[in-house]
Amino acid sequence: MRFRAPDDLTARSPLPQPWEDIFGPLRHGAIDDLVVIGQCGQSIDARIATPTGHSHYINGEAGLTHLHRLRALVDAVVIGVGTAIADDPQLTVRRVDGESPARIVIDPKGRLPASARLLTRDGVRRLVITAADATPALPDDVEIVPLATADGELAPATILTALAARGFRRLLIEGGANTVSRFLAARCLDRLHILVAPIILGSGQSSLNLPPIARVEEATRASMRAHVLGPDVLLDCDLSAQRVPIGRAKMSR
Repeated sequence: MRFRAPDDLTARSPLPQPWEDIFGPLRHGAIDDLVVIGQCGQSIDARIATPTGHSHYINGEAGLTHLHRLRALVDAVVIGVGTAIADDPQLTVRRVDGESPARIVIDPKGRLPASARLLTRDGVRRLVITAADATPALPDDVEIVPLATADGELAPATILTALAARGFRRLLIEGGANTVSRFLAARCLDRLHILVAPIILGSGQSSLNLPPIARVEEATRASMRAHVLGPDVLLDCDLSAQRVPIGRAKMSR
């Protein structure tokens, strides 16, 4: 089945099932004109890699295809520099029909090597978000987005504001775990897609690492729907009720 391109997603007509249930909520933001989706693939015990860092591939073919569908539906995919260096991903759309999104790396200290595969010249926009005082050595056609830091970190809301100013409206925060966790903790996600694979690793890196809480009632709560994708289960978590406003606010009719 051919998957729909990003422009098709904004149409009023419903998508065929099961795509309407999964991707229909990504049409429009509930808080403003942005839609920000976090994504992680994990084991049953919420691990994204073994203690040695091996993670290829925890999720099955259907789960990987889902990730590529998400990429085909967003304006840009965002990862942290740690993931860019460790995995050297392409961040393209290969498993489904559609256009590859812009590729964005959060790199406060200018660590990304110019040889990274996501910087390949293929007609897609490539951006590196860095600290204002960093001096990354990157190809001339890569867009550098210098931002002010707080305690050496780039705030998720500041990042989204800068990307919205550059025309990006639908964003996929793909990884790694620290990057997704920071956007979640900062209340900068509309939805979180968690793909659970039918394996137990027992130890290794956790999929999310959030500030500790003292009591259960302090936990972030979200409405959730589950979808079976081959051997994996997709947990689609709606976080829009707690997302902070960033883009143009919704106007009352």
